[in-house]
Amino acid sequence: MTEASHASGSLRRGAAALLAAVVATVLTACSSGSGGDDVTIGHGQNGDPVTLEFPVFYVKRPVPQPDENGNIEENDARLPIRFEIGADLYMRDQASPSSPEINLTSAETEGLGDIRDVDVNYDGTKVIFSMRAQFIEDADEEDQPTWNIWEYDTKLKELRRIITSDTTAEEGHDIMPHYLPDGRIVFTSTRQRQSRAILLDENKPQFAAQVEAGEEQPAFTLHVMDADGANINQITFNQSHDLDPAVMNDGRILYTHWEQALAGSQMDLYAVNPDGSDRQLLYGAHSHSTGTVDPTTNQPSVIQFLQARAMADNRTLSLVRPFEGTQEGGDLVLIDTANYVDNTRGSTPANAGLTGPAQTRALPTDVRTIPGPSPGGRYRSASPLFDGTNRLLVSWSQCRLLEEGRIVPCTSARLERFQNNDPLIEDAPPLYGIYIYDVRDNTQKPIVAPQEGFIYTEVVAGSARALPPVILNRTAGVDYPADLLAEGVGILHIRSVYDMDGTIAVPGVPGGLAAVSNPGNAAYANRPARFLRLEKVVSQPDEDTRDVPNTAFGASGRRFGMREILGYAPIEPDGSVKVKVPANVAFAVSVLDANGRRLGGALGARHSNWMQVMPGETLECNGCHNPAATPPATPTVHGRKGLTNSANPGAASTGATFPGTNPALAAFDAGETMATARSRAMCGPTQACFPSVDIAFDDYWQPTFDPMTTPGKISMCYSTSTNVPSNPADPTQRHTCEGEPLATTLPTALQCTTNWNSLCRTTINYERHIHPLWGVDRFVDADEDGVPDVDGAGVVINHKCNSCHSLADAAAAAMVPAGQLDLSDGPSDDEADHFKSYRELLFNDTELELVGGALVERLVQTGIDPVTNLPILEPVTVNPSMSAGGARASTRFFSALGTPTHQDFMSPSELRLLSEWLDIGAQYYNDPFAAPED
Repeated sequence: MTEASHASGSLRRGAAALLAAVVATVLTACSSGSGGDDVTIGHGQNGDPVTLEFPVFYVKRPVPQPDENGNIEENDARLPIRFEIGADLYMRDQASPSSPEINLTSAETEGLGDIRDVDVNYDGTKVIFSMRAQFIEDADEEDQPTWNIWEYDTKLKELRRIITSDTTAEEGHDIMPHYLPDGRIVFTSTRQRQSRAILLDENKPQFAAQVEAGEEQPAFTLHVMDADGANINQITFNQSHDLDPAVMNDGRILYTHWEQALAGSQMDLYAVNPDGSDRQLLYGAHSHSTGTVDPTTNQPSVIQFLQARAMADNRTLSLVRPFEGTQEGGDLVLIDTANYVDNTRGSTPANAGLTGPAQTRALPTDVRTIPGPSPGGRYRSASPLFDGTNRLLVSWSQCRLLEEGRIVPCTSARLERFQNNDPLIEDAPPLYGIYIYDVRDNTQKPIVAPQEGFIYTEVVAGSARALPPVILNRTAGVDYPADLLAEGVGILHIRSVYDMDGTIAVPGVPGGLAAVSNPGNAAYANRPARFLRLEKVVSQPDEDTRDVPNTAFGASGRRFGMREILGYAPIEPDGSVKVKVPANVAFAVSVLDANGRRLGGALGARHSNWMQVMPGETLECNGCHNPAATPPATPTVHGRKGLTNSANPGAASTGATFPGTNPALAAFDAGETMATARSRAMCGPTQACFPSVDIAFDDYWQPTFDPMTTPGKISMCYSTSTNVPSNPADPTQRHTCEGEPLATTLPTALQCTTNWNSLCRTTINYERHIHPLWGVDRFVDADEDGVPDVDGAGVVINHKCNSCHSLADAAAAAMVPAGQLDLSDGPSDDEADHFKSYRELLFNDTELELVGGALVERLVQTGIDPVTNLPILEPVTVNPSMSAGGARASTRFFSALGTPTHQDFMSPSELRLLSEWLDIGAQYYNDPFAAPED
């Protein structure tokens, strides 16, 4: 929080009424005459009161004070850490306007704290919430109290903090608690308990990783703890926020997932088991353009899915609003998440014909999700009543306008004046009260009448409700092999990378899957997908831990982030993969060709969502998907189980040999993929192989496989041996790498080349791992007789890169670098934080020429100056040799290495290093602690 925010927070003390000097009229309710509201609203406490025989709990806070410019700071949905002092938790013994209001937290807050995120346990006797203790005047953000989770027991009338230890409680911000049916608590937190432990294992400082993009702030991820605050366990590993957890009727946790990987920024609905397993998309990846039509664009506005709660009828209630711009209010929608994955797309093949809409307004009011007044008012929060009536408790504000210093209702005439930019009409601040909405008679009745200068929100009922089923944590040795827990891994199984949303697509190969999976077919040798790369995002520290400059990210920029490579696995001939992957980390995958380069087209599209597995979990998916779609069609969604049937039929029958293949790799069950069959034969009791830091393959699928003479061997290795199994008859036998190992510094630990473990990382930094390649001696021995070749003068021929790609020859005389590419040492004149070779490879440059023995920019005439009548001369642009878009996009560089003048200049291991570095983004650094501090 900035000092300005502290000052603003200080002004809020005392709950001064907003615009008190100009408010002449206080409106406590509205009806159908107030500009498009079709719900009948009770007027005041005596107009149409409601009494429910159970308590209600809610938060009451002062309206934030305007700053010196008259503006009120609005909370962005992406910024969950805020401190708006003056809030407290209140209870009414009955849900009635006449029931007295009891402040439950004033003894702790003394008017200087903040409250949010209220939930009640299943028997209605306890209420849990987040509280930030008293604001400390003039203190920096790091010295302010953190958000903690508290509980009030209505029977004992006791208030307690769940985590009793001050040290443990202050390890992070804990918000949005929700009771699980077994009594434990799910919440979201910046403490990132398991992620910090992995950072320590990686020999990095422990820190709260920042969100992927946007304003610097720690990421909130889901955690589960016991009722007494013990056994805190992180269950999601998003690189941005996971928010608003709640329990679905089937016992799973429903939550809002902020997706920022690669491009875009949106909040979708996800589901996960309480132990972190079976995390998957629930709804909304392509349903965000469903808000109010924006009159300036004539297109639906973009909304986000927040505060989702399960209804008794299995629909999902969600507050929808933009990230900001609507005074923190929005509309309420009911979503058929059981049958839909998007607003117009069914969730299974059986309901693929459903066209929706899946989203329907929970209340038939003219609520708008665009900035400006909303005729039907706006909702701040809502919760189901769970009494069999589908009634809702809502925090709602009517539509109000400010007309010549007077707050007035939103009549049609006034709204038209506002739309016509009448300077005498302004949008007034909201006035949130608490109501109960009854679907049976379409009425909205007040429980807590709105009061000028205050906001009432986050109301929940203290009534008993049915317990959802308890989903037990998986147990090592019972639910999965104990070895997987000890190894710190789960398993990824892709049935076929050629499966594009239920349809097999093998680019450029006639005959499709049957052809590429049978060694007897000519297409087998040309199968496009050969390896799977596992990539891990590199968490970024806060500025106090390490202030990383933007230049450290290089050509891809900070938005793309830094990447590490976890390892590689072979893609079997039918496109299937089964491989162990590190647990408790966010990872993505890339499909590679036989040269270890990411494929083009849909098959090689960057994976735009982070995946995760818990220890012992198997994540299984049918295949890949095509992210492109021709408007008005929407892209095919991915990430929810059961969306399509597998297009890879697998083994024809139990015990069947795959057509044309080695009988030692026969299937055990009908429908098995080749990856499953091979893993059973070659990968030990867990029936899944480790990945490798090397790219290596022996063609054990040949029907007459011989480990000594097998064709199809691929070796792109950093060392002389790797831990890839190479013989189905002997699982202990490992691939022996051919060719030269990497002569420069290894980008991974040496032991990882022969004994991969879940902490192995390939981390490529340009200065340490790529730039030294240009200075490696490359002596020529064309005859391969062991004697280096010499030129006509008897000098040993050395094709070292920077001997030709330099600004000076061996005699130190100026020369034009070969191919206009300078790979010599030294910092760049364009960016001092980068070597010149990096800039030359990845950024536009200007062409040089020798004039009088000196190097100058070559200028060409592009026109005539109309004023001076002199020629206009401009430098000639030289396009970069490489692209941060990947190795296949760097054709100028790699095609040169295939010409006779450069043939075999670089070893397979060197080419592999360059390819993988380009594929992951060509960052200057992939370790924030290797980069210089800003």
